[in-house]
Amino acid sequence: MILRMRAAAFARCGEVLVAPLTLELNDGARLARTFATAREAEIAALMACGIVHASTGSVFIGEFDPRIQPTQCKRLATYAPHEAVTSEFSSFETFIEYRAALWGVEPALALTRARAILERLDGLHEAFAYPLAGALIGSPKLLVLDRPQAAYVDAILSAAGSCAVFSTHLVAREAAAFA
Repeated sequence: MILRMRAAAFARCGEVLVAPLTLELNDGARLARTFATAREAEIAALMACGIVHASTGSVFIGEFDPRIQPTQCKRLATYAPHEAVTSEFSSFETFIEYRAALWGVEPALALTRARAILERLDGLHEAFAYPLAGALIGSPKLLVLDRPQAAYVDAILSAAGSCAVFSTHLVAREAAAFA
């Protein structure tokens, strides 16, 4: 089991932003969930990756609780945002070197992996492809996608390879494409 959420909810200032969510995702499996709002989908994705902590309930990535074992969770899970990312880096290589340092991957190996991932993401704009490549160079066990573009489902899932994929969506048809 790579992801387990038990009645995981998120509230801020007394307002419930993500209702209790219960799910399980096995290693190498795919799971897509539909949410009513973009805000809810984004927060659910961030909780699934351990970036945002559930207000109530529990989230486990592997056997680790992101509230008390964030380092172990970061070694297993990675996140790709919905919004296109503008690069603060001077080049793709510099971005990958930065991501390699985060993952603890030798820079030359990271660059080789990133280029292979980009080949699988052919046709995807670099603002979406680069974050995916950076997310996948560490060979994570879980890829969390916040509202990925269904038009690129084949390329994204090909790039993800054998890692488990959890994705959030606003439209059931798009969720079905990723499931």
